[in-house]
Amino acid sequence: MLRTRSPVRPLSLADRDEALAVCARDLPRGVFVAARVVEGARTGSLTSVLGHRVDGELTSLCWASANVVPVGTTEESRPAFAERVRRWRGRCASVFGPREEVEGLWRHLSPYWGPARALRSRQPLLAADRPPSSLGVELDPRVRPARPDEVDLVLPAAEHMFTAEIGYPPYRGSDRGYRASLSALAARGHTYVVIEDGEVVFKTDVGSLALGCAQLQGVWLAPRLRGQGLAVPMLASVVEQVMVGQAPMVSLYVNDFNAAARATYERLGFREVGDFTTVLL
Repeated sequence: MLRTRSPVRPLSLADRDEALAVCARDLPRGVFVAARVVEGARTGSLTSVLGHRVDGELTSLCWASANVVPVGTTEESRPAFAERVRRWRGRCASVFGPREEVEGLWRHLSPYWGPARALRSRQPLLAADRPPSSLGVELDPRVRPARPDEVDLVLPAAEHMFTAEIGYPPYRGSDRGYRASLSALAARGHTYVVIEDGEVVFKTDVGSLALGCAQLQGVWLAPRLRGQGLAVPMLASVVEQVMVGQAPMVSLYVNDFNAAARATYERLGFREVGDFTTVLL
């Protein structure tokens, strides 16, 4: 029996501009993969980005590494992406991205990967393009980028945030790999903190940055400080600094049941621009 050639292939450096054009069609949805394309082009490899072509045109993408993240996929391309990645179950911690794309992709993966550990079925995707100060929001002047030599201070906050959100610690045994990822974020100026008496009491990261859009992740405030109205000026300062120095658009996604966080983001001028879904494995 003659097997047809799959339309899905790992990208090469020559595909960079086409891949970014796919992501740019809906930038808040595509910025995670766009940032990986930019980084891959800088380091010399795009092989973790899979592309689907129709009549020679790159139509959709899927980042396939520790996470599987679809961009611009269709009913036609999702089975082909799933066939490509279904043998990688042991490598992947989650599938996340635009809701309809993740749900469609997961229908093809779940028979091979088994039941999800958890499903966050609706996570509103939010975006803002006006500095909070222009909306009359107070900025906390203590917020600043963390320095690479402050990783020991950032680590407990990052661990707490990750464990509370995902349901298990970010590493087992040695913290070397996790610490390296935190150091890399700090070295790029992508981690913002408030430090009081030698303790990080607020942090968030620019997890993805490309094409004039920054996506925040890991927004965290020390539990003892919650409910006091502190998150709004702290996060407002982050958004303001990012818009001035890195990207005019800031996006993030949030669990639909997190009413307090959603109220904070609304106060900062974030508007809903789509839905994400996360499948935790």
